[in-house]
Amino acid sequence: MKYFWLLAILGALLTSVAAQAQIDTTRGRYYQPRFRQVTVQRGVEFGQATTFLGQTQTLYMDVYQPTSDTVRRRPLIVLAHEGGFLTGTRDDAVMTALCTRLARLGYVTASIDYRLYFFPFDTVGIGRAAFRATQDMRAAIRFFRHDAATARKFRVHPQYIFVGGSSAGGFMSLLTAYMDKPAEVPAYLDLASLGGLEGNGGHLRYSSRPRGVVNMCGALADVRWLQPSDIPVCNIHGTRDGLVPYGRGRVGTPLPAQRVGGGGAISTRATAVGVPNVLRRLRGAGHVPYSVEPVYLDTVFTTARDFLRPLLGAGQPGPLLAAALKPQPRPVAFLKPRLVMPFRPDIPAGLPLQLAQFSPAAPDSTQLTGKPVTEPQSTADSPPEPGLPAQSATATPIPTTTSTPGQPK
Repeated sequence: MKYFWLLAILGALLTSVAAQAQIDTTRGRYYQPRFRQVTVQRGVEFGQATTFLGQTQTLYMDVYQPTSDTVRRRPLIVLAHEGGFLTGTRDDAVMTALCTRLARLGYVTASIDYRLYFFPFDTVGIGRAAFRATQDMRAAIRFFRHDAATARKFRVHPQYIFVGGSSAGGFMSLLTAYMDKPAEVPAYLDLASLGGLEGNGGHLRYSSRPRGVVNMCGALADVRWLQPSDIPVCNIHGTRDGLVPYGRGRVGTPLPAQRVGGGGAISTRATAVGVPNVLRRLRGAGHVPYSVEPVYLDTVFTTARDFLRPLLGAGQPGPLLAAALKPQPRPVAFLKPRLVMPFRPDIPAGLPLQLAQFSPAAPDSTQLTGKPVTEPQSTADSPPEPGLPAQSATATPIPTTTSTPGQPK
């Protein structure tokens, strides 16, 4: 009889552990805006790092949480702003909008600082800047895993941490996901002098590996870094991006230009090696069009939402993504192609206007199995989840409350 009770207790414990290992996605959570208000904690310190000048910089982030949420362990998305590793702040309009809208679904979201600036102004300098920024994103992931194992202040589920970013933030989120071997780091970056893959941002006992990545107009220097069994990727990219190529091209002019693979090339590689992926082409759009056209920001949000939610369940992400994102033919609606502004408003005056040379590659379609599919480009371009009503893509004002525990910006 005593063995019976021991087995019963063990079974209960295993059931409890299994339940905690999954995310509850019932009743429209993580798909519909379940929360009216979002609480923002500004200036949360997550690490310290050494700048290119050898000085110590304290890194801060703004953390967004659904107000009055009672769930004990929630998925987290760490996002990084654009700016060419020269400019930008964690409270820019795109990051604020995405963090807020995703938090309304039930996610914890964080928009992070990372180290900016580089010298000399060449390919090596910007490569080292991108690597330092990647170390900072990894430090943010480790910060939350440390919190999940100790104070649990942010109530984050350590197995469900995702990363994403726009332009420069897209570069560093991709590097966080796929540059995971010292041998992949180009020798000219001098990995040892940078502090290794992880850097010295703190909480080094914890893993910095994310569960998935949302790349908005970023690229990889070498798409071969994607290998079978790597984490899923969502690529959102304008097909006429003149700064960061949509397919394969060069980035960095008038620096010694470097060949990279943008969202289209990354998705092609991911499909070839069996990495679950989604590609959302912004037809006729240039670089970061969602910074100036709200309709594109709606598309980014719905694409990220529909990509992330299947990854919250148990099991392998491949079949889950295929089932949840199986495309259905329907009329295609998209904005008319328009001329792309020949400058970036976030690049300081005096820098060259034309920073890239790119010959557009043949556009790719959304890819899960390697077969092209009909893909809508409207703001309401994703089918509603079975059993859930369709969600309007119209942005609405979102009330927030703010606290500032750390140093102000």
